[in-house]
Amino acid sequence: MAQGKQTPRQKMINLMYLVFIAMMALNIDAEIIRSYYESTQSLQETRLLTEDKNTKIFEKTLEAKAANVPDTYQQPYQQYLGLKEKIDVLVKYVDGVKETLKKDSDFSDKDPSGKPVDISENFTKLNSNEGTTAYFFVDGEENKLSKNALNLKSKIDDVRNYITQTFGSNANMKDLVDRANKSLKTENPKSNILEDKGWMQQKFYHQALIAALSNLEIIQNDARNVQSDALALMLQEKVDATIKFNNYDAIVKAPTDIVQGTKAEATVYLASYSNSNKIQISGVNRVENGKGIIGLNTGGIGEKKIGGTITVQMANGENVSIPYTHTYNVIAGQKEVQYETGAVVSADKMNVMYRGLDNPISGAILGVDNSKLSLSASGATVRGAGPGKWIVTPGATGVVKLTLSGNGPRGNQSKAFDFRVKPVPPPQGQIRGRNVLNVPAGSIPNQEVSAAIPDFDFPVTFTVTSYMFKMPGRAAIPVTGNDMQSLQGAIKTLRPGDVVSVYGIKYTAQGITMAPGREASPVVINVQ
Repeated sequence: MAQGKQTPRQKMINLMYLVFIAMMALNIDAEIIRSYYESTQSLQETRLLTEDKNTKIFEKTLEAKAANVPDTYQQPYQQYLGLKEKIDVLVKYVDGVKETLKKDSDFSDKDPSGKPVDISENFTKLNSNEGTTAYFFVDGEENKLSKNALNLKSKIDDVRNYITQTFGSNANMKDLVDRANKSLKTENPKSNILEDKGWMQQKFYHQALIAALSNLEIIQNDARNVQSDALALMLQEKVDATIKFNNYDAIVKAPTDIVQGTKAEATVYLASYSNSNKIQISGVNRVENGKGIIGLNTGGIGEKKIGGTITVQMANGENVSIPYTHTYNVIAGQKEVQYETGAVVSADKMNVMYRGLDNPISGAILGVDNSKLSLSASGATVRGAGPGKWIVTPGATGVVKLTLSGNGPRGNQSKAFDFRVKPVPPPQGQIRGRNVLNVPAGSIPNQEVSAAIPDFDFPVTFTVTSYMFKMPGRAAIPVTGNDMQSLQGAIKTLRPGDVVSVYGIKYTAQGITMAPGREASPVVINVQ
């Protein structure tokens, strides 16, 4: 400036120079604000892309691995879900903080119609630090953090502490723990050039709105990148890198025996395998080019199983065993079925069932598994008693038609059989298991009257409830029960050669339902 008294012209030049300098400063600040804003928008777009990639690709892949190989991936997947939940809470909370700061500063990045605004019209609002300082610091004092500031720090600490506690002892996740401790910190390290300021003061105290929004977006980006790192580490190959799965084979899984006419499907897929000596297969006869070969036992008809384990050495040196099992059925071949025609001889008159009894029935159809047989009956009830066995209880009908059905190699087969239905024969009265016996008169009171059906193979028993005792020349004596103690006085008149009759023997039956009042056949006693 010129020395001494200035002319009016010189004063005007000086004033214009000051205005020019102010305008230059204003333009520089506006460009910085614009650059800050555009960088923040770019950070947000990057974060949204990372979120989309995490959710739609890596997370779905980890979930599928957890379902297919739970022993290896289920625990990492559950740990990831816990981490994702905490990061989601942090990101959502920061979104709320950003919206509050914009509202407090009367700034909106969209006009009422939803179109982006020209930030040159919002320079003053984006450059204002009043809203940011008031939100994070009590009464604007630098060393008095507000509840909002403490909540933000708490949510960042929660994510970092979860990572440290969950993965701190896992050597494979060390990079994740290191990154979390570096990017999700809420305290400045002592080596920081601004160590006289705390982390919160450095990020938000007297910071313009645009700077605060940028710092908040960086927090969200760091959190999503930590989430992405966790997914990448969890999805890395778990087996030793020296194991190369470079051999391929087409696998077909299908039933080994199929019944004609039934629906069946086959599964075809591509499998890779390795002949590395770090893969061991047990339960096989030999190993050829990384494949275990098992000779199947076909010596007998029926269901058979094979099984064993495949042991793989993991990247950390740990051996992981994966069990395998397979079930197959050995059935008779076509020629064997032709040879096994069999021969059956039956007594036509012996197809008999007893009314009211549980009659056991066995049946078979050549070439058909007994467990796949069924039996139906007309005029009777049927219940299963095991493969190829049933219990048939006839009703009042005189003939029961049994129909045996089964599904064999040639489709459905069935055959009908007629059985005559007879009543259970009446029991025979007995003493000492005989219906005619010779005893001294004095032994009669020691005897008991019983009833039984000789040579009857069904589990039916009888209990005598009463009978008539007839001696020569005297009226018959009724007796209740089955013993003869009450006849002690009456038999004193008996003499050797007398014949005594026990008749009218009434009974109850166990194992069969019978009409009351039926009588067993008489017993004859020859007195000696």
